[in-house]
Amino acid sequence: MAAPQRLRAALALVTGIRQARFSAAPHVCVNCAGITRDEFLLKQTEAAFDEVIAVNLKGTFLVMQAVAQALVQSGALGGSIINLGSIVGKVGNLGQVNYVASKAGVEGLTKTAAKELARYGIRCNVVLPGFIRTPMTDQVPPKVMEKLLALVPMGRLGDPEEVADVCAFLASEESRYITGASVEVTGGLFL
Repeated sequence: MAAPQRLRAALALVTGIRQARFSAAPHVCVNCAGITRDEFLLKQTEAAFDEVIAVNLKGTFLVMQAVAQALVQSGALGGSIINLGSIVGKVGNLGQVNYVASKAGVEGLTKTAAKELARYGIRCNVVLPGFIRTPMTDQVPPKVMEKLLALVPMGRLGDPEEVADVCAFLASEESRYITGASVEVTGGLFL
């Protein structure tokens, strides 16, 4: 099954579970789809480009749309959709033409959705992590990681919990007047 079909099947399953188990629409959605198929522009295949766009951007769109529709149909005002982009979506990154394009798209998608959904009280924000300790960064060769860390003023990889803390804030009522924002969690990278 291709990536878009897997995404649609997973979304249908989650929607069915939600309808069967819960009496209300979700009020918080954290969209954190992300795969890489790194290659330089001159060598990037169309299939690898499409797969990353399908998961990272289209997957984010599909989940965001389903949650927004459920919130609007429920008639309940409010909700928070938090999408995970990447700082490289703003600044580019060597060998990641497809990933960068997908994450830049997530930021633009989020900002547009924030404008469209504000009238329903639905807040949409995007978190832009830098280099965070994840299975993706575990694959980076040590010499490359050493060079990357030299670019981070705080001198270390971020912890997943540091990204989760920002998401928790954006999901909370403490951020009730924040929508359309891009929050960088980078340790000062690319400032």
